Amino acid sequence: MAKLTRREQGFEGKIEEGKEYPIEEAVAIVKECATAKFDETVEGHFRLGIDTRHADQAIRGSISLPNGVGKEVRVAVFAEGEKAKEAEAAGADLVGGDELIAKIADGFVDFDATVATPDMMAKVGRLGKVLGPRSLMPNPKLGTVTMDVEKIINELKAGRIEYRADKFGIVHVPVGKASFDAQALVENYQALLDEIVRAKPAAAKGKYIKSAVITSTMGPGVKVEIS
Repeated sequence: MAKLTRREQGFEGKIEEGKEYPIEEAVAIVKECATAKFDETVEGHFRLGIDTRHADQAIRGSISLPNGVGKEVRVAVFAEGEKAKEAEAAGADLVGGDELIAKIADGFVDFDATVATPDMMAKVGRLGKVLGPRSLMPNPKLGTVTMDVEKIINELKAGRIEYRADKFGIVHVPVGKASFDAQALVENYQALLDEIVRAKPAAAKGKYIKSAVITSTMGPGVKVEIS
């Protein structure tokens, strides 16, 4: 049996093995165990009863959490002319057309989200190999291919996040920082849970949410009750 680290020893006795906790209790435990020297990210993890090999069971969407995620979001916008000016005025960190596309094609990815006007997508599509694996490609289904660039930039800066199920049917999403008030984390978690329930594919059979866990970057996972 592997020897527990000093940090792991500090978690002993705080979590009952196999127990599922009400979200309020789970958040309290996560905050108590977040003892790193930096402000740890708190994440929700949901194991779903879906088979992502089938397109009709894939899950992907976005949500603006009520209390944000406590992270400064760098937004890159592919736009020209008046829409580029609108993006700059809205606080986009990077705005451009051909020059920005070329820069990213060369490997620059120092941003957290992208937005594009529809007329730019023919060119932006060439960046699929760079942006796709990082889930950074603008997507009309997520509202990031739009003419209303000001609105989507404001939403992204305020803490709008994307979620998707990985190949194992698990969704991993940040819900805030350990420094957040406990109630803010509870509200964010509940909003995310409601959104995942709403996104249930019609083709999914059997139990949909098989398990849920909340954790911090360096802390233990705490199982959460799902009613």
